[in-house]
Amino acid sequence: MDLLIRNARLEDGQPLQDVAIDDGKISQVSEDIQGQATEEIDADGRVLIPGFVESHVHLDKALISDRRPNKSGTLQEAITVTAEIKPTFTKEDVYERARRVLDMIVAHGVTAIRSHAEFDPAQGFTGFDTILDLKEEYKNLVDIQVVAFPQEGIFKAPGTEKMMYEAMEKGADVVGGIPYNDAPANEHIDLIFEIAKKYDKDIDLHQDFSDEADNISIEYLCKKTIDEGYQGRVTVGHFTALHALPDEKLYPIIELMKEANINVISLPPTDLHLGARHDEYNVRRAITPIRKFRDSGLNVSISTNNIRNAFTPYGNGDILQSAMLAIPTAHLGGADDIVTVLPMITKNPAQAIGLKGYGIEKGKQADMVLLDTKVVKDAIIDIPTRLYVIKNGRITVKTTKEIEIFR
Repeated sequence: MDLLIRNARLEDGQPLQDVAIDDGKISQVSEDIQGQATEEIDADGRVLIPGFVESHVHLDKALISDRRPNKSGTLQEAITVTAEIKPTFTKEDVYERARRVLDMIVAHGVTAIRSHAEFDPAQGFTGFDTILDLKEEYKNLVDIQVVAFPQEGIFKAPGTEKMMYEAMEKGADVVGGIPYNDAPANEHIDLIFEIAKKYDKDIDLHQDFSDEADNISIEYLCKKTIDEGYQGRVTVGHFTALHALPDEKLYPIIELMKEANINVISLPPTDLHLGARHDEYNVRRAITPIRKFRDSGLNVSISTNNIRNAFTPYGNGDILQSAMLAIPTAHLGGADDIVTVLPMITKNPAQAIGLKGYGIEKGKQADMVLLDTKVVKDAIIDIPTRLYVIKNGRITVKTTKEIEIFR
């Protein structure tokens, strides 16, 4: 054995388990594994979980909030000010900022990332190419999927359609899109499917991001997904507009989403910051209706989106903070609800982004995090220290702390 973790808490109310790792894979999970390993960790009853999955993040435009602040706090100003400064980004600039954010994210226990990387005729492929380079540089610390993302739209920004195909040839893993920021939205969706089918890639869209549900394209997207045989291969992020629908309009859409097997990623840090900016009183939360989606059987995840830019002027790369934020805002704090939140940053996003060999079982990839808490249901609300992060069977992060209280 290369690594042996003893006395780990995998489930509440169940005996502690030992987890053996060999050649990057989990070779055994059971009580009291006999033998020795090159390296051993005594978990002492602490919680061991699969690595966190950051399923929707923007590495290329992180840490720029001080360059051109979003004074109104609206989505439109965020898009505008970011578009103005993106042409000033250099490869060195994107590399330095994205690397700082990756180090934050990795230290907080994330072992897989899906990053939307932008390009357009004004800035070229500067940011996109840099994220592709970092995918290779960080491959021993975190798996990175790169999404070809046309933030400024495709038809609105002539020349972007050609760049979409170039991005796929350069090595993009996923085809991204943003129907609500292009016109017409349905033709935008059609083009995304055309590209995805050409390269046999999954689709991940910034979908229906608004306070109102008066101009949504989700129904067209679902029907297109079904017609193209892409069930399970389409993910939508943000998707806040549906919070504005009454149940009699919402649930038929949910049934259509279930038929299309659409994955949903809620982004509370950004959506709470940008949403309902024009409400003068009784201000809405304006986030994805997580509970209703979850209860209907849709695959729902939580992610961070942006870190310290015009869309989200805060964040430290800790996905547990995003999950914790979702608990009160989406009414997920009840005894039966809180246990459903940890899967929204582990196995649910792993399914959404198509990770293979994910989980703590024999034969699975040895990507795990040991948390400084002894109760699984408290894994989020404790916001525990990530004591060990293990990637491909190798310890990549070790955190030690010493607290002394003087009375």
